[in-house]
Amino acid sequence: MEFGTRVLHTGREVDSVTGAAAVPIYQVSTFRQPGPNRSGPYDYARSGNPTRQALEAIVADLEQALGYAAAQSGV
Repeated sequence: MEFGTRVLHTGREVDSVTGAAAVPIYQVSTFRQPGPNRSGPYDYARSGNPTRQALEAIVADLEQALGYAAAQSGV
């Protein structure tokens, strides 16, 4: 697939939970966990969240890379 086509279509999947046509921005700081001493896929927004995971997947796909790690500066 050409780069321009990937730019237009990557990350444009409809969210199966909310029906959102774009990647939702999750602005929460903490996430519910399955139980005591059992972490879910996300625990605290600065260590990872669904929005950052989507960004990393989209950039990796556009760059045709095996993966991508996004970080924040805190500034």
